[in-house]
Amino acid sequence: MEWWSIEVFNGKVSAARWRDAHSSSLIESAIANGAVDWVWHEHRWGVVLEVAFTDQRQWEVFRELPSVVAALDAVPDRLNGLLVYRGRGGGAGVPAPRRPRPHAGAGAVALPEPEAESYVEPSYGMGPRLVGADQAPDRLTATAPGRQEAG
Repeated sequence: MEWWSIEVFNGKVSAARWRDAHSSSLIESAIANGAVDWVWHEHRWGVVLEVAFTDQRQWEVFRELPSVVAALDAVPDRLNGLLVYRGRGGGAGVPAPRRPRPHAGAGAVALPEPEAESYVEPSYGMGPRLVGADQAPDRLTATAPGRQEAG
């Protein structure tokens, strides 16, 4: 037994209204062409018809029937409002909503600029002095207490 799903999304009109208008002809066509089970699911975003056939050929014949083609052509949103695929759908997903994922590339938030490094400059007799990287001399020269630097 193979399940097939027809998902119809809301558009200018509700997908539930589409289901009310086309349900009888879709179910009648499915049963006449060997469907062994079927079920409708209604969601806030639309409706799903799941139909089970014993083999793929029965599905292909059902899918090419003029009444089925006409019903699928009449979905509320003709550009983005229809998905047809093998397997159960709509109600078979994760019960919790998806969480947003972080953006990659240009949509990502920039990292903060690194802060200037600082170090401790030795100063004999007066205690250490914290110097920022932008204030540091090119080279440090220190003399021990009581010694004179040779000049």
